Amino acid sequence: MSTLRNKVQLIGNLGNDPEIINLESGKRLARFNLATHYNYTNNKGEKITDTQWHNIVAWGKTAEIIEKYVAKGKEVAIEGKLTSRSYDDKSGIKRYITEVVCNELVMLGK
Repeated sequence: MSTLRNKVQLIGNLGNDPEIINLESGKRLARFNLATHYNYTNNKGEKITDTQWHNIVAWGKTAEIIEKYVAKGKEVAIEGKLTSRSYDDKSGIKRYITEVVCNELVMLGK
């Protein structure tokens, strides 16, 4: 049951090409945005598509696979955990970000 405490599963399309970062420690990081879509009909009978954007990060082997095979527009399924962090921007303002740390990725579509 402990594996269900912080688990995120998403299927969506990449909004941009992944950004690949090689750290001095030798670790590799992939970062990208994933769009998920939810369709519904409002009270006027109009079909509405709600798009949500998610910040995704992946490390190590997963980042290497993303670098080689994943690009803007590709449909993927990811599984990971939700994390939040803060940092100070260039102006010294504290910023907060929520990300999904991807530990599994499945490429979908063509």
